[in-house]
Amino acid sequence: MVDAATQPQNTDTPKGLALAVTAYVLWGFLPLYMKALSHVGPYEVVAHRIIWSVPVAGMLLILLGRTKDLKAALGDPRMLAMACLTAALISVNWAIYVWAVTSGHALDAALGYYINPLFSIALGAVLLGETLNRTQVIAVGLAALGVLVLIVEAGTLPWAALGMMLSWGFYAFFKRSLPIGPNQSFLLEVLILLIPALAYVSWLTLQGEGHFGASANDTLLLAAAGIVTAVPLLVYANGAKLVRLSTIGILQYIAPTMIFMTAITLFGEKIDLGRMIAFPLIWAGLLVYSIPMIRQMRAQT
Repeated sequence: MVDAATQPQNTDTPKGLALAVTAYVLWGFLPLYMKALSHVGPYEVVAHRIIWSVPVAGMLLILLGRTKDLKAALGDPRMLAMACLTAALISVNWAIYVWAVTSGHALDAALGYYINPLFSIALGAVLLGETLNRTQVIAVGLAALGVLVLIVEAGTLPWAALGMMLSWGFYAFFKRSLPIGPNQSFLLEVLILLIPALAYVSWLTLQGEGHFGASANDTLLLAAAGIVTAVPLLVYANGAKLVRLSTIGILQYIAPTMIFMTAITLFGEKIDLGRMIAFPLIWAGLLVYSIPMIRQMRAQT
């Protein structure tokens, strides 16, 4: 029997909103960490994100006393199959993101996250039957217009952005459907990915191409991958089931806006006219959507 606490809700709760906002702010700072590892290949970075997330997520489960749930999941073929799917999706998303930031395309990463909320809203409407009122439709329309401006200005299909949109959008959707707590499901995902990650890092070491142990700075940065990966994802996973998928979609504008600002102010990436137009349009959509939502939540408390 599935614990009711693990079931996604189709209402917005204050706790869920706070957790989701926190997760996206943490993700907004992530490019600073990734840029420090720009000399390391993206696959190696992803492998270490997987490896070092295992002890972080494992310690959390032990502290919460929820290891029995994980053991039950490991013995459930259907749950394992679903976890394999979400694990594959999150690993693809990580790889594209790391490549984008470390190769000087952080603005492409921001674009991917700008597009993704619209995709999440579409999934919520089509697959979950979530409805949007008139104000929310206007908000989504403003955001969609902003994203369209970005795509038209680029002149080509943004493949990295589309890859991030699809991988994260479906990850968020299937993650909500996993009949297990968010902390347990994350540990299950990284455990599934652990063997290939260890194999890849071992192969790099044997080839003399690995960065872990090569210097104190690289070793510390790679070892910290577990904290910078697991903490925001666990916060997100706990918040995602306490708010509507459409709300999660709108809140996702926080992280790409922070990435956008970091890219142009710290990384020196160029901002063109399209982005100058799209940026205020997207934030206008966020404000139109979120202000009535926050007022409604206050009235209910």
